[in-house]
Amino acid sequence: MAVREDRTFEKVVIGLIAIAGVLFAYGWATRDDPAEKPYLKIAGGGFVYNYRVADVFYGFTAYVMKPLPIGSWLIAEFEDPDGGPPMSVETRLHARSVRYGVRSPSIRGVMAGKPYHVSIGLYNRTRTKLLWAGEKDFVSQLDDTVVPDKPLVIGPGYHPNPELGGS
Repeated sequence: MAVREDRTFEKVVIGLIAIAGVLFAYGWATRDDPAEKPYLKIAGGGFVYNYRVADVFYGFTAYVMKPLPIGSWLIAEFEDPDGGPPMSVETRLHARSVRYGVRSPSIRGVMAGKPYHVSIGLYNRTRTKLLWAGEKDFVSQLDDTVVPDKPLVIGPGYHPNPELGGS
């Protein structure tokens, strides 16, 4: 009897090892290889009109998809709606964050329906080697004429702007 129980145990162990091997092979074949992922994913973005403080800007959110070299830089070149040279914004990336919000400086001249281009580059710590590049166009549904030339309010308490005759 003891011999028969030993053989049954051996068969169960061999069966379990075979099942584990098949599951491992299936998992390996269907996995997402991190080496094939891009460093960044641009998740969204658009225009922001803050009429209270007379500010307009646009930007995007970038998510880190795989580990970055230490000290990497995210450099975005925003098209100037007023027709000037592109506006460059640099953001140093670090290991404690996987999401970065990047926005242009304040802008004017936005026209509804017109695409505005952003070039995005991920560079090494010395900014000499391009690790990843992407491009995105943003279209506003509003002209920036909805924003006044001067802020309606000032200060952290949103006090009426005395230049506008507010009380």
